[in-house]
Amino acid sequence: MKITVLAGGVGGARFLLGMRAAAPTDDVRAIVNTGDDMWLAGLRITPDLDSIMYALAGVNDTERGWGRVGETERVSAELAAWGVGWPWFTLGDLDLGAHISRTSWLREGIPLSTVVDRLTARWPLGVRLMPATDDEVETHVVVSDDGVERDLHFQEWWTRYRAALPALRFEQPGLAQASPAPGVLEAIADADLIVIAPSNPVVSIGTIMALPGIRAALQDAAAPIVGVSPIIGGAVVRGMADACLTAIGVETSAEAVALHYGARSAGGLLDGWLADDADAAAVDDLAAAGIATRAMHLWMRDEATSAAIASAAIGLGSAGRSSVR
Repeated sequence: MKITVLAGGVGGARFLLGMRAAAPTDDVRAIVNTGDDMWLAGLRITPDLDSIMYALAGVNDTERGWGRVGETERVSAELAAWGVGWPWFTLGDLDLGAHISRTSWLREGIPLSTVVDRLTARWPLGVRLMPATDDEVETHVVVSDDGVERDLHFQEWWTRYRAALPALRFEQPGLAQASPAPGVLEAIADADLIVIAPSNPVVSIGTIMALPGIRAALQDAAAPIVGVSPIIGGAVVRGMADACLTAIGVETSAEAVALHYGARSAGGLLDGWLADDADAAAVDDLAAAGIATRAMHLWMRDEATSAAIASAAIGLGSAGRSSVR
């Protein structure tokens, strides 16, 4: 079975750990958000790809929720002493090894998708990671700061300001000229199941879907598309996705996010949707909108609970597109 997952960040990493456990013999591909990427201190940083790679490799720092376990930060301290980089965005010494390697290869003209293959070959991940695009399409946030509009890189808004500055809109320079990375459209077209992970619907999943050709490929895919809600009981599971949803006029609820993606039978993307038990009241309304919805426990507290969610997504998809539409 070929399973393609659209993912970003920690939510995507935790879900993919569960998918790997639930489908150990299947061909699992993850199309990963690259809108959070940036240049910092002369290095190309890919936060979502790295978070997922480290989690699947078992070398991530589960307490901090980012970076490598057992990390030291001597180089970042030196950079700060020289006034280089962002003092509020720390790069660990082990993590810098990945950034330096990536940047070296990119400067040789090697595309990001090939670089990702080289980096991930170090560990038996059980999932093939694919950047959504090889092109540099970074997410910027236009915010209101005491009534004055400012343009911030997404990472500055997210990490430095913790999304406290009201977002007016999101902009992604170069998006219209970008192309899906090699293999991305094929991973959608030949999949037996497509899953939208419980990642940020706006800046992670939304960025992937906004790349030219990807939304159309999803709508045309033969495989059923099942989404997993990143909202439980009207609250985000992690991070500040509610600030992103507010900026685009979507309510922070499992039902609203599902309707934001839309039913494929009505020109949207979803055939099925997994919501938490806390949002079971939305099941009938979403079914009436053309999205077959099941409620279950969605807290991904460990690999076992993540695997149960992944298994449920597989089960909902296995009912067949004709059944879940």
